[in-house]
Amino acid sequence: MVKKSIHKVTVVLKPHLISEFAAVLPNLCTWFSRRKVNVQFLSKDQDRLKQVFKTLPKNVSFVDEDKYHNFSDLILSLGGDGTLICVCRQSTKHSPPIFGVNMGRLGFITEFSKAEFFDELDEVINGRMEIVKAQLYKVEIQEQGKVIESSFFLNDAVFNKNHISRMIWLTVENDYEHIYDLSGDGLIISSPIGSTAYSLAAGGPIIHPQVGSLVMTPISPHSLTHRPIVIPDNMAIHVKSQDKDDPINLTLDGQQLLTIYPYQNVKVSKSKARFVQLVHNPARTFFHTLKVKFTHGRREA
Repeated sequence: MVKKSIHKVTVVLKPHLISEFAAVLPNLCTWFSRRKVNVQFLSKDQDRLKQVFKTLPKNVSFVDEDKYHNFSDLILSLGGDGTLICVCRQSTKHSPPIFGVNMGRLGFITEFSKAEFFDELDEVINGRMEIVKAQLYKVEIQEQGKVIESSFFLNDAVFNKNHISRMIWLTVENDYEHIYDLSGDGLIISSPIGSTAYSLAAGGPIIHPQVGSLVMTPISPHSLTHRPIVIPDNMAIHVKSQDKDDPINLTLDGQQLLTIYPYQNVKVSKSKARFVQLVHNPARTFFHTLKVKFTHGRREA
């Protein structure tokens, strides 16, 4: 249990959604005001909020997207897993805890439902919260031994062809040796948190989030011997395209698209400095979530 004083909360909204927020946000801002908590929304959402509020409450202000992680005591993510992942990918070394509320459908990593989150949020505002640290993973695009671009992912990094129905050829290595050459539709490198997403759909294993690992899951490999491989997360992975003519795509968390050229190498490794603090729902365990979201292992009535 972590004790932390909460005076300023940044609320990050799922893009485009208006109707759900019209019912929630006025009550939420009033609720915070009664507890003497100031609320920040992202500057880019000002026009959307004009459709929700006739007049902005006195405790509401706006903050730029590149600053809110450093000027908040708590971040409240209202959306789905995609919204929460976006918040996590924008994190800094000084990011506060993140409270994820599921306003969508599946909501696997968003810990709280829109029907119940006020009770748990009250505990958090009063300085009582259970924190789970989630690791971020670094992607470095290297050219002639130099890093020319870098980024991070929480869920997964996906390599595939930038043309429809084209096969990809990849060489995969670690720092010490060659692992395999792969031909097929692509390759997913997934974190434990991301193991229940695209990797699972492609035949990868479910990995408990407390297991320090990465899983490499081929997408429709042309060789039946290519199977998902789980490796320790202190091992770096190097991926290089064997196609000498065309670039390939690298997609991070389904939110950032990078183009990888034949003469470039991609290094994937655990970030030594970047992780996020997620507020944990004490009523929800990993295996409970599997049963609720996936009807996992539930007996037939």
